[in-house]
Amino acid sequence: MVNVETEILIRRPREEVAEYAADPDNAPEWYQNIRSSQRLTTGPLDLGSKVAFTAKFMGRDLSYTYEFVEYVPGEKLVMRTAQGPFPMQTTYTWAEIGGGTRMTLGNTGKPSGFSQLAGLFMAPMIRRATRKDLRNIKRILESGAAL
Repeated sequence: MVNVETEILIRRPREEVAEYAADPDNAPEWYQNIRSSQRLTTGPLDLGSKVAFTAKFMGRDLSYTYEFVEYVPGEKLVMRTAQGPFPMQTTYTWAEIGGGTRMTLGNTGKPSGFSQLAGLFMAPMIRRATRKDLRNIKRILESGAAL
C-alpha cells in the first residue's frame, strides 16, 4: 500500500489556488511528470468527469484515466483510476491559512502483481515528486503567471 501526503502554503486566495489546481488543463504546467491531459467528458468539471493523462514515471510513459469521485469546489477534489497495475487515488484539499492557502496533495494506491514489489520503492519517489509539484504550483501562482 502506498499512502503519501504532502502540503504547502501558497500565498494566494483559496478560490484561486483551488480553481487552478482542479483544472486538469493546467496539470502539465505544474506537475513535473505529466506530459499531457485531455478531458474525456464535456461540460464543467464535476462528479463523474473523466480526464486522460500521459505521464513519465520511472523512465516509462504511462497513460491513465482519472475520474472525479468527490468534488467540492474550493475545498476538496478526489480523483481515482482503477486501470493498470497500480490503481491510484489522488486527493487535493485547500484551506485558508493566514491570508494564504494550505494545499494538501495525497496519493494512495494498492499495487498488484509485479507492482507490489515496486510499491515498496514508490512511496519515497512519489513523496519527492509531489513536493516538487507543490513547489511548482506555488511558484506559478505566487508569481502571477497563472492569472
